[in-house]
Amino acid sequence: MSMDKLRRVLNGAEDEEQGLTTQVFDGTTLSFGTRVKWFAICFCTGVLFSILGTALLFVNVKLFGVFYTLGNIAALASTCFLMGPLKQLKRMFDPTRLIATIVMLLFFALTLCAVFWWNKKGLAIIFCVLQFLAMTWYSLSYIPFARDAIIKCFTSCMN
Repeated sequence: MSMDKLRRVLNGAEDEEQGLTTQVFDGTTLSFGTRVKWFAICFCTGVLFSILGTALLFVNVKLFGVFYTLGNIAALASTCFLMGPLKQLKRMFDPTRLIATIVMLLFFALTLCAVFWWNKKGLAIIFCVLQFLAMTWYSLSYIPFARDAIIKCFTSCMN
């Protein structure tokens, strides 16, 4: 796949001719190379924060919860650089991933509540595990038929 084709796919204009309005707006946004660089920076920062948070699990549960949650938020926000923040929000709240998005955001908030206001270390760890599972389920929604395959795998293992 050529770089131009990849750009068109990520911009959602794979088979469409670009109109004058689209060309004007594209001229005022970040270049493709800059968007990819900032995606990589933001995503890597998110991964580093998540790893740092996991390393802090046995040292300080508050820092664990904060860094792990910030890492997931940064990794999620990194995709805004690839497709734009508005398009990312629209895709997050598509009917196919609406519940996954709400559950994921809920566990982000519950994790931070558990470490800052409720001071429940065990609850914070449980919420981080659930946060991981929700983030995984949300991410799988972008891969065609991935969630169906996971469901079939688990149901066949249960039978």
